[in-house]
Amino acid sequence: MIDVNACINEAQEKMDMAIMYLEESFAHIRAGKANPRILDGIRVDSYGSMVPLSNVSAISTPDARSITIKPWDKSMFRAIEKAIIDSDLGIMPENNGEIIRIGIPQPTEERRKQLSKQCKGEAETAKISIRNARRDGIDILKKAVKDGLSEDNQKDAEAKLQKVHDKYIKKVDDMLVEKEKEIMTV
Repeated sequence: MIDVNACINEAQEKMDMAIMYLEESFAHIRAGKANPRILDGIRVDSYGSMVPLSNVSAISTPDARSITIKPWDKSMFRAIEKAIIDSDLGIMPENNGEIIRIGIPQPTEERRKQLSKQCKGEAETAKISIRNARRDGIDILKKAVKDGLSEDNQKDAEAKLQKVHDKYIKKVDDMLVEKEKEIMTV
């Protein structure tokens, strides 16, 4: 016979992972404010291997509209600039020989709407993952009834699972509202 709490905890763990994925996705969506995390996905060719940008340089945000990158090795300037230009950021880096500066432009209204739409898509993906975790948990509970779990226990566990599901869906909605507010603020 299965442990009902273990089943609920497993579903909750999957829902936590969906929230973590959503946080990561939102961090990469540029909303007009300088955030070093938008550079997380950029990989640089360093001595024949592709490494994250943060492994070959110090990244900081001196103000709300710019990011500075100070390579630890002067020979990396070209590779870092090329990686930023080739990325999907759509921003041109400025190099003064000491640091690489990235100016974060204010997104246009059309671009903000596009970003908002992208956020909604990411939030919907997270919601689907949460629903799938709930469905998997319910399936396990239904199979457990055949293995000797009482139907009352199964119904109680399903109700608990539904409450957990609702809590995570609300969390996704709250995160989406917060991110859209950040994007739409000029």
